[in-house]
Amino acid sequence: MKRVTIITMTLLLAAAARAQENAIAYQPGNGVELRLDEGNYAFRVGGMLQPALVYSAATTGEAEKRFTVKRGLFSLRGEARRERVEFFMQVDFARNSPLLDAYLSYRPRPFIALHAGQRQSPTNNREINLQESMIAMADYSLLSTMFSATGREFGLFVEGEFNAGPIVLFPALSATSGDGINAFGTTSTDVDLGGVKLGVRLDIAPFGRFAPGNDRSTVDLAREPAPRLRAGVAGNYNRGASHATGDGHGAFTLHDADGKPAYPDYRRLHVDLLFKFRGFTLLGEYTVATATALDGLYTAAGGSSKLLPGQVSHYLALGEAFHLQAGYIFKSGWEIDARHVRARPEFARETASIFRRVDAYEAAIARHVANGRLKIQLDVEREIREREDNVTRAGMILQITF
Repeated sequence: MKRVTIITMTLLLAAAARAQENAIAYQPGNGVELRLDEGNYAFRVGGMLQPALVYSAATTGEAEKRFTVKRGLFSLRGEARRERVEFFMQVDFARNSPLLDAYLSYRPRPFIALHAGQRQSPTNNREINLQESMIAMADYSLLSTMFSATGREFGLFVEGEFNAGPIVLFPALSATSGDGINAFGTTSTDVDLGGVKLGVRLDIAPFGRFAPGNDRSTVDLAREPAPRLRAGVAGNYNRGASHATGDGHGAFTLHDADGKPAYPDYRRLHVDLLFKFRGFTLLGEYTVATATALDGLYTAAGGSSKLLPGQVSHYLALGEAFHLQAGYIFKSGWEIDARHVRARPEFARETASIFRRVDAYEAAIARHVANGRLKIQLDVEREIREREDNVTRAGMILQITF
């Protein structure tokens, strides 16, 4: 993957040097852009680096201190304006499986976009659908991580944008494999499991559009001069989930009466909003997840261990969670943020449930330089868990966006 990245960048730079009518420019935070044929074709190379010092301590046990690179993102975007086609690829070299995004987009009309490939699904909760470089805190919230692995899936996506007077509507549909990233595995035996995952979302912006790209971040860098709100509801249904959050595969196997692999259906509902005004940001989210199609499932191939209703919580993340986050960025570039997440399991008496009762509190202070292209952040989080050790985390993060 690293070799492909180096070759790609070399070819792009060589093409720019040989063609006089081409232009190449670098804008900090937006990467290096190469424009061809009087701007009808464009390629952009960018990335983000996030080294961090991290401290973590549980109620029992020794505290852990370490230096790590939380994210090392590299992205390549291309656009053919005449053909109305775009592509996007992004990898994270800090991960064992680096490929995050790889998809093609086509706009038959300015108000509708079709996407095919692996990308963040708009039918998940709002925060997990934001790029890693655009979230205010050091990590996604506990709500996002309890209900999603990466928020990325492989499939087809349709997104629209329609005006209704001063109101703007944003509908979205998705049909994915339901097996998360790299859905078809790395070997011939690591195959897609279960059926398809279908999703839908409808957002409404009653006060008009945000500043360009400002609805894709939880920091109001644009300092919206008038109140801006984007509220929405989304749902998805995964037919045959083999992963705790329905966006992975092969984490567990259940069986039917004949001993063949069989899986429960997993469904989620999301309600969320994003509000911004003069540097202030408010993000609110609610998610509930349930399971169905449990009849005829067995925990063993012999057909003698029938799955009980509460036992499905041993395999799937079932329950509800609230997430409320508020922040303010001053004109000087200083930012303060705080959030609270409350998670409650559907089957509270199931001691083996993978979804636990948790209350998480987090606060952060950050300094933005060059309109957010460089960020230095201090972050503290406290998780109060039921039947588990409470956890305290703290970190100092440096984020550089190229």
